[in-house]
Amino acid sequence: MKTYTIAIGSDHAGFKYKESIKKMLLAAGHTVRDFGTYSDAACDYPDFIRPTAEAVARGEYERGIVLGGSGNGEAIVANRVKGVRCGLCWNEQVAIWNRSHNDGNVLSLGERTVSEAEALKIVQTWLATEFEGGRHLARINKIDAR
Repeated sequence: MKTYTIAIGSDHAGFKYKESIKKMLLAAGHTVRDFGTYSDAACDYPDFIRPTAEAVARGEYERGIVLGGSGNGEAIVANRVKGVRCGLCWNEQVAIWNRSHNDGNVLSLGERTVSEAEALKIVQTWLATEFEGGRHLARINKIDAR
């Protein structure tokens, strides 16, 4: 599998999975920067998700992963950053579509919505899936033109 530079961030509700995902990514040879949070103490997710997404948008990291309780707020924050195409994925098939159809560059996961084993599989699948291009490219260009 290709290795990537990956930005990762979470709030307190995604902290446990962030740590597990980070460990898996490092073991697989990816370069990872953790934008926090660094504990399960209550915090505000935009404080950690926006810097993660901005680093991807600036091209400092090829991919990003953001986590929270549901992943919804995290995806919303990430998608407010121009150049980010963040998808909330709850199974491997959705992760495949996020990459193959939407050229997703940030993945959002909810720690309260999927098991830890499933979250790890989703990340692996998402990283291994290539963008199909073709008819999807015109749609991506329309998204990025805003």
